[in-house]
Amino acid sequence: MSNDPVLIPNRQPALRVVPMPADLNQNGDIFGGWVMARVDVAGAIDAMRRAKGRVATVSVNAFQFKQPISVGDVVSFYTRIVREGTTSITVDVEVYAERNPSDPVTVKVTEATLTYVAIDADGNKRPLPTQA
Repeated sequence: MSNDPVLIPNRQPALRVVPMPADLNQNGDIFGGWVMARVDVAGAIDAMRRAKGRVATVSVNAFQFKQPISVGDVVSFYTRIVREGTTSITVDVEVYAERNPSDPVTVKVTEATLTYVAIDADGNKRPLPTQA
C-alpha cells in the first residue's frame, strides 16, 4: 500500500464527503459498503444529468478498493461517462482521499465502473434524450 501522492483529475468532483467514526468497520477503517453507496450516488449524478431525469443502477461492472479510508479523510468522487447506449449510461468513478492536513497527501483509494438505465416516472426504461 503506497502513500505516494497522486494528481487528482482536473475537474470538480461529483461528490465530496468526510467519513465519521460511525462509518468504521471492525478493523478501524471506513466500511466498504459506505464507499460503495457513495460511489453509486456520485455515478448517478452524472447519469441523471445526461438522462435529464431518473436513473436506476443496473450493474456494478468493476469495483476495486486500492487503499483504506480513515476517519477525517476528505474523500472526493470524480466521475466520467464512458459509454452510452439507447437507454443506458456507463460511468467510471475514481475516489481520492486527502489526508494528514499538517502535511497533506492525496491517494487514490477506489476505482469503479457502474451502468445506469434511464427510467420514466413508472420505473420503466426510456431512451436517452438526444444531446443538443
